[in-house]
Amino acid sequence: MHKPHVTVAAIVKNKQQFLLVKERDKFTQQICYNQPAGHLEENETLAQAASRELLEETGLNLKPSGFLGVYNLHAANGVHYLRFCFLFEITDETVMLKPEDSDIISANWHNYEQIKELPLRSHLVLKCIQDSLNKAPLSLDTIYDN
Repeated sequence: MHKPHVTVAAIVKNKQQFLLVKERDKFTQQICYNQPAGHLEENETLAQAASRELLEETGLNLKPSGFLGVYNLHAANGVHYLRFCFLFEITDETVMLKPEDSDIISANWHNYEQIKELPLRSHLVLKCIQDSLNKAPLSLDTIYDN
């Protein structure tokens, strides 16, 4: 039976800026940029996983404001990722970013034009940002959690 890797991602917007983490790709060892993201863990909801990853990778303790969508990625390494992307809003420009995850080099704000020029972890990084700019987020109730 095929079992894709279930992952979550956090799109965090502050006016015209997006929060990205700088990290080293574990497969290629190259430095790249990604949304705060990671795998779903046992006994947590998708929204909880997105909030946890955001906290671990940036130090921000936020709850999602909306659900952006589900994204399929068949990566070059042969892994199938099923990504659930959540939208987070922040208005405090002076918030301190403090990654707790040792795999994260830094967390920084970037505008859309800057992001297009960065080495991104995958094309989904830009796709999710574009979707956050071009479509309304879905209600968190879209995902049923028992």
